[in-house]
Formats: sequence, structure tokens, C-alpha cells
Amino acid sequence: MNLMNTSGTAFDDPGIQDFFCLLENELKQGLMLYWNTANKILDTSKVKLHEPSQDYVSLEHNFFSALFLYSYYRAGISKSKRILFVGINQCLRGMVTGCDNILDNEYKQTLDTNLPVNASKFRSILDIMVSDRILVAIMHKGYQGGDFSFDHILQANTASLHALLQSGIQEASEEQGAGRILSPEEILEKIHPLKTGILFQAPWVLPELIEDKDLDCIDDIKTGLFQIGMGCQVLDDMVDLSMDAQMNRHNYVLSLIRHGENPSEQKKLETYLAKKCHGPEDSEFLFHFPDARKASSKKALALLEQGTKLLFDKKHQFMIPYSLDFIVKRIGAHQFF
Repeated sequence: MNLMNTSGTAFDDPGIQDFFCLLENELKQGLMLYWNTANKILDTSKVKLHEPSQDYVSLEHNFFSALFLYSYYRAGISKSKRILFVGINQCLRGMVTGCDNILDNEYKQTLDTNLPVNASKFRSILDIMVSDRILVAIMHKGYQGGDFSFDHILQANTASLHALLQSGIQEASEEQGAGRILSPEEILEKIHPLKTGILFQAPWVLPELIEDKDLDCIDDIKTGLFQIGMGCQVLDDMVDLSMDAQMNRHNYVLSLIRHGENPSEQKKLETYLAKKCHGPEDSEFLFHFPDARKASSKKALALLEQGTKLLFDKKHQFMIPYSLDFIVKRIGAHQFF
């Protein structure tokens, strides 16, 4: 999604173009700060970091990082700190992705190294360990530049861990299965806020700790990010329906089916759950449940729209439909809409 090549009145405005060019440049600086720091840390080891590809700093590959960066700009955080926070958020992203990889037995890459491609578990462990050390190094760089105090370095270690722990605890509770299928209301009130909602607020833990002034629109920004996270989790649930059903995980769509009013869909689900071996994951499984598909897609879009309306400044509200379209496609749920 190259915003500079998007036709439309708003994007034709030179001021709008300059603004997004500014954010794109800061995003690249922050991401390269993360990469260069990782390269220095690994330089004398036997693990070598490959040069970053063009995708590494692309907006398409880092859309959520760009949303977090936008939130810093809207709140009035200085440019130097915004760039540092982009790098720090990449550290959090590396830790979360690495943990998710291990829990889900997959590998989504954070650091492109010379480790064997099939060594997925250790590659994930390396991503976590190196990201943790990069965070300290970036905080120290901010201290040297006068953006952070020495106490901030120490506080950041604890605060960043606590920001991720609540989500981790929720994930841990599902490792042996979630037990009964909760109601849709319980999923949205008790599970998804911990699983994803607060993760989208995690990039604000350190800025709130470090900034010594009142930040603009902070409540709207954090609530908006929370709602976007919730919407993304519902989209994930749509895509992961068959896998979550097989592994007995909490899933909003699964809940809609079990507690819904369509006996046919409930019977299909019961038959599926009764099988001892379900086979490979079916990314199109949701098509067997049209009522649940309609309800979940409506809820996901409502959450995403509410969140982006709160996040974007009035003069940038035109970004809402572009953002919703991109997020749905990025998560792979576009086939259901």
C-alpha cells in the first residue's frame, strides 16, 4: 500500500503527502535502528545477520508499527523519541512473535540470519533474546542523547515485561485447552482484551513512563488502539477457526456458532468437534457457517472502525477505509467479506 501513489483528493494535498513522507522516513529510521543494533550485537558471534530486504522497511510489512508511530506524532512526542520508540516497538514485536512461534509451532521471521531454515524453535528463541538486548541498547542510546534518564533504562525492563505478561498469561491458560466454549460476550470481555487488546496498547507503556508532560488525546489514542487490536483478534478468529476448534482454544466465531440460534451450524460444529482427527487446518472452514461468518465480519469491522476513528485526527479520517481494507487483507480474512 503506497499511500503516495493512491489517487484521491486527500492524497493529492501536498501537506498530506509531506506528512506521510515524514512518518515513512521516521519508520525506516526506527526499523533500521533495530536492525543495526542487532547487527552489532551479533557481529562477533557465529550467527550472522543478512542484509535487510526492501520489505523489511516497507509500509505494507510494518503497517501496525506505522499506526503506533502515528499515535506518537498525534500525541506530540518529539521526533527523536518517536524514532527510538519505533525501534523499541520492534523489540516488543520480536519478543511477541518469537513466543507465538514457539506456542503455535511455526516461524514468522523477525531476524533473517544464517541459522538453518528448519531450526524454527531456536530461531524464535534467538529473536526473543536479541530483541531483549536491543531494547536495553536503544534505551541507552536515548539516555546518551538526552531523551531518557538512566532510571528510565531500569524502569523500561520491568515495564516492557509487565506490558506483555498479561497476554502471555492468557496464552498459557490455553496451552492444555480452553475448556468450555465461553459465550461471545465473555470472549470479548474476558479473553480478547488480554490476548490482543492490551498488546496494541503495549507500545504506549514506555512513552507514558518517560514523558513528563500531559500528552494530547492519550485516552482516545489508547482506546482506539485497543479497539483495533480487538478487531484484529476477531479477524484472526475467523481465519483460525478450524485450528482453534481442533486445539480447543478460545475463539469468538466458535462461540457465535455454539451459542447462536442456527441449529444447522451448531450440528456441523458438534460433528466436527466429535471427530478424533480433524486433519490439516482449513483456512476456508468458516464458509460452512454463513450466519457466524456474517456476525463475526460485522463485529470485526465495527471494532476496527471504532478504533481508527479514535486514533486518527479529524484531518486524517479519510485514512479509515484504507486502513480497514489493508488490515483485513493483511490478516487474510478478506475472503470472508
